[in-house]
Amino acid sequence: MQGKGVIKFFAILLAVVCLYQLSFTWVAQKVESDAMAIAKGNPEKYQAYLDSMSTQPVYPILKHTYAYALQRKLALGLDLKGGMNVTMQIQLDELVRKIANNNPDVTFNQALANADKLQADAKTSQKDYIALFVSEYEKLNPDGKLAAIFSTKDNQDHLKFNASNSEVETYLKDLANTAVKQSFTVLNTRINQFGVTQPNIQLEASSNRILIELPGVKEPDRVRKLLSGSAKLEFYQTFDNSEAYQTIIAVDNLFAAKNKTVKTDTSKATAAVAAKTDTAAKAGSLLSKVQKNAAKDTSAAALNSKSQLASLHPLLSVMSLNVFPNANGQQSLGQGPVVGYALLKDTAKVNSYLHSALVKSVIPRNMKFLWDVKPLKDAKQKAFALYAIKLSGAENGPVLSGDVINDANPDIDQKGSPEVRMVMNSQGAEKWRVITAEAAAATNKRAIAIVLDDNVYSAPNVQNEISGGVSSISGSFTQEDTRDLANVLKAGRLPAPAHIVSEEIVGPSLGQEAITAGITSSILGLVVVLIFMIAYYNRAGTVAVVAVIINIFFLMGVLTSLGAVLTVPGIAGIVLTLGIAVDANVLVYERVREELALGKSLKIAVADGFKHALPSILDSQISTFLTGLILFIFGSGPIQGFATTLMIGIVTSLFCSLLISRVIFEWMLDKNMEIKFSNPWSSHTFKNANFAFVKNRFKFYIFSGLFILAGLISIATRGFTYGVDFEGGRNFIVKFPNKTVTTGQIHDAIDATLGRGTEVKTLGTDKISITTNYLIKENNTAADAKVRSTLVQALGTKAETKISDSDILGGAKVSATIADELKTSAVYTVLFAIFVISAYILIRFRKWQFSLGAMIATAHDALLVLSFFSLFNGLLPFSLDIDQAFIAAILTVIGYSINDTVVVFDRIREFLAHKNKDENTEDVINKAINSTLSRTIITALTVIFVLIVLFLFGGDVIKGFSFALLIGVIFGTYSSICVATPVIVDFGKKDLK
Repeated sequence: MQGKGVIKFFAILLAVVCLYQLSFTWVAQKVESDAMAIAKGNPEKYQAYLDSMSTQPVYPILKHTYAYALQRKLALGLDLKGGMNVTMQIQLDELVRKIANNNPDVTFNQALANADKLQADAKTSQKDYIALFVSEYEKLNPDGKLAAIFSTKDNQDHLKFNASNSEVETYLKDLANTAVKQSFTVLNTRINQFGVTQPNIQLEASSNRILIELPGVKEPDRVRKLLSGSAKLEFYQTFDNSEAYQTIIAVDNLFAAKNKTVKTDTSKATAAVAAKTDTAAKAGSLLSKVQKNAAKDTSAAALNSKSQLASLHPLLSVMSLNVFPNANGQQSLGQGPVVGYALLKDTAKVNSYLHSALVKSVIPRNMKFLWDVKPLKDAKQKAFALYAIKLSGAENGPVLSGDVINDANPDIDQKGSPEVRMVMNSQGAEKWRVITAEAAAATNKRAIAIVLDDNVYSAPNVQNEISGGVSSISGSFTQEDTRDLANVLKAGRLPAPAHIVSEEIVGPSLGQEAITAGITSSILGLVVVLIFMIAYYNRAGTVAVVAVIINIFFLMGVLTSLGAVLTVPGIAGIVLTLGIAVDANVLVYERVREELALGKSLKIAVADGFKHALPSILDSQISTFLTGLILFIFGSGPIQGFATTLMIGIVTSLFCSLLISRVIFEWMLDKNMEIKFSNPWSSHTFKNANFAFVKNRFKFYIFSGLFILAGLISIATRGFTYGVDFEGGRNFIVKFPNKTVTTGQIHDAIDATLGRGTEVKTLGTDKISITTNYLIKENNTAADAKVRSTLVQALGTKAETKISDSDILGGAKVSATIADELKTSAVYTVLFAIFVISAYILIRFRKWQFSLGAMIATAHDALLVLSFFSLFNGLLPFSLDIDQAFIAAILTVIGYSINDTVVVFDRIREFLAHKNKDENTEDVINKAINSTLSRTIITALTVIFVLIVLFLFGGDVIKGFSFALLIGVIFGTYSSICVATPVIVDFGKKDLK
């Protein structure tokens, strides 16, 4: 074997990298375990301990901080950690009305109403909203000119009064794209306020939706409020640091006096502070004293020093003043509106001091403090600047609001540095001229703060009066910074609010159960596979065991290093990977057994076995990888988690099965170790098999046809039971205090109130899933609360079903609009997967019969699974719902079926290439099927064993998902032998001779 040294080096390097990446998870968990032990169930103490450890070195050798380790640990998804999943819809209809200044034109408003209906329709929901609106307007008024509605004095540079409708459409699309990106920027900033570890926010540009995952969030009402609020862009004048500094010192002294429990008159204390701190030099003296005390932290005395520091200078112990050393070695105050800096973990503490009722007499009424939206770029730890903002007018508000901005774009100044070009309307331009003139005339050139949602995005100094309404904003910007700032500046001009159209709340107790069940099923699945491989393949099976264990280690390490989020379907992907991982080993071992049967030596048989198995391995794994790729591209949330683990698992499996296993075999051969590829009972399994698969193909056609026909009839008459994400509605997971409560008792209690359409299912041994379409057309927080309270009240009418609000562990809500789109998207995804994989088969095998056989087999498998779920729905003691996880299962079944089919096709191609002229084609193909039967059945059994374990021990959350996979693998194995190959025979009688 060539390149053994390179493979060993790469394997060792990958192992070291994976070990390093996984070590952050272990270190972070150790800190969190210590926090739990110290807190003893008190959540405030638990969080306080973690905050205190945030900047402390916790990594034994490299001295990384806990915050550093936390960012690099293996992240858990919503279903494992608990939290909230939100889908937000950007309301472009409101944007169009705003651009048209709420034009009362009847045709205009009717066209908008029609476009709204079309986007709500599943058939047209994926079409561009602006295109739908323009199309509807032209239908209602074929000779109408949209420019008359949208062209104004303020936008005449972009849209002329005589512009065509297509030009207006282009203009509106540009504004809509900007509005969506701006909303994405705003929501991304708001999400960072939750303190969520590794939040996930994705933009679905085609549907103008934003998908948000917030693991660990325990305040859903706060999330709804912050995410649904309109963006508020404002311009503020600022105070200079030299003016605001005295206020900071006064606040610090007030709380110090409070700590000493000294009864001090507030006004006298303030005057005393002002008298003592009227020079920058004295500020430097105070700051130096604070910094010296803070530096002493190496002993028990240091802890006491920290405590004294917090008592003597409460505010300054958690923030640093904006000072710098001057030529005399003293500290001087920095210029500009920044008054100080604080670490992320201390910002809440600083806010509590500055917003306390105690400091109202100290902080001037026209002064408030706001944080920078981004952390300092050069800081080793995440720290933020604090700005002193000047409030204006009788209402103490901004000097200018963001609705005066016509346009803003990233640009490059004359020196080649990134800047932002901002254009205001005529009304704003006049106000801006007065504001900038005042700022430029002030000492040290005052800054104007650009504030969005009470976060400072930029605070440029004004050098000169700006007239004409066109301004250039420069600073130490990157090109990305200028793009973000330009989007922020358009927030006032493009008011396209985002509304929540679906949300999912997962209780942390459900997450713990899910992760426990997932780990249990993973370990048991691994054990089952390993035992079977050793029992069937003897010592060679031990090599496969080592390769599988190394594969799992690499898989987890790569997942962690890529920052992937592990979900329950992700765990299912790992468990399925365990089964698929042995497929390459099985292919190699079966080939080696064939070579040994031909009388070859062990060393030559091993080399030829790997060589001849390679094409089948690559074709089968690449086809499965393509399925995972389609899942990743077109799926969302849990489906993407499953696809990620599946794709990474395929890559690591190939590396371990083809290279690591080969290196181990070469080492064993060099040591003259005895290697057996079977045990006595398994040595003749499927040997000389001669089943008449091709001859009996019409029997298989009849069986599949009748089953699918019955399924189609059932689908047309009975249909499916759709999950909440497909049907639309509200679902609640309830844990009843009365453990013996039945679904019939629950129906009796709630049907009269919530309606007969309410669905009640058992979920494990102690939980009940309740899905209702009660008030489904009301999509607001008040309706959510009413449905929840109505459910609790209805269940409370009977003693045996009575619950409290805390017994509801979690819930989900999906609007009818998104449910329809999920159905349509799911169908297109399956069809696209079949098309892509069939195209790959055509390229690899160069005969359309193989591609057709693969296409029919994959469609056959999908229809069989769908038919099974419709025929047996309600007859089995567990849920057979059609939901997003089911779609992931269907696509995985397609991938597995193709994996299996490609191996059979590869052997058929090989046998046909060596066919004698007098041999019958059907007989040759039948021999090819039988020759690979051992591999087909063994691989199927390993996957089936894993899926049975997953079904039994994986938990109720993925029981339907694992059952769909189990049925699909059985059908997939059947179709690769009994459907795909016969299709080649019947359609290739002339070409294959």
